[in-house]
Amino acid sequence: MNVRRHHISGIAVAAVTALGLGTLSACSTDSAAAGGTDKFDVVASFYPMAYLAEQIGGDHVSVTSLTEPGQEPHDLEISAQQRTQLEKSDAALYLKGLQPSVDEAVTQSGIKTKIDAATLTTLEEHGTEVGGHAAEHAAEDEHGHEEEGGKDPHIWLDPVKYAEVAEGVGKAFEKADPDHAADYKKNTADLVAKLGALDTEFKNGLATTKTKVFITTHAAFGYLAERYGLTEEAISGLDPESEPSGARVKELEKMAKADGVTTVFYETLVSDKTAKTIAGDANLKTDVLDPIEGITKKSRGTDYFAVQKANLKALQTALGTT
Repeated sequence: MNVRRHHISGIAVAAVTALGLGTLSACSTDSAAAGGTDKFDVVASFYPMAYLAEQIGGDHVSVTSLTEPGQEPHDLEISAQQRTQLEKSDAALYLKGLQPSVDEAVTQSGIKTKIDAATLTTLEEHGTEVGGHAAEHAAEDEHGHEEEGGKDPHIWLDPVKYAEVAEGVGKAFEKADPDHAADYKKNTADLVAKLGALDTEFKNGLATTKTKVFITTHAAFGYLAERYGLTEEAISGLDPESEPSGARVKELEKMAKADGVTTVFYETLVSDKTAKTIAGDANLKTDVLDPIEGITKKSRGTDYFAVQKANLKALQTALGTT
């Protein structure tokens, strides 16, 4: 919606990309046109936010992600070029608390519409253990039970919370771009309905299982676990780069045997070394449970819904659906 920029030559684009200064996009839109187009220009912090913007905005938006496919979102550092891109866009859609460099860049930018997904639903305190066991072990925390926690930003992995965010984003788009408000409202309703159907699939698919406990690389699936009556036991905390203590590893191995855990889940964007080591020591299987922080060739699906359905199948196999 800003004044359209002149087209950049292919040679110039190649040169910029080679320097690592190109637009980082995880979206299907033309990233080279992000900012300064005749559409409603949205800069999204990473894939789950970009996906919302695309689905809600439809043909009326030009969406660019600050996090490139395959990049671990927590590690993102905003470049000067990306800051300029923010200034040229009409809206920023981000999740405060997940990517500090994005939070800082958006706060300092003069962009008119700043949409923080964390304000559109309720964030909870989660640690390495979320769900049924967390309540059972509450008393043990005083006696050395390890718990590394904080406000959990992984709201998009819970279809219900993701739908709440979608509704908020839709309203923000309607207000910022009233000429297309009717389309944004319809697109939002369609997306929320699809997320409702996904919620039903998870609810029915995980209703009866042999065990309710699953082990993950880092604590990304707490909201999903709570939503569907499961317990997530994470090797590391909310930070995927944190290293587990020896006591935590022994605790997981003991718990896995007691609760009939069959599988240790690892992720596509984080090293699987620790997960496979623990699985090997405890004679457990390994599989992928994708936190959907980005879509790559390794992803089990080409978009949010496809990967979530793959996650459901992986959980059903690991938990032993009956």
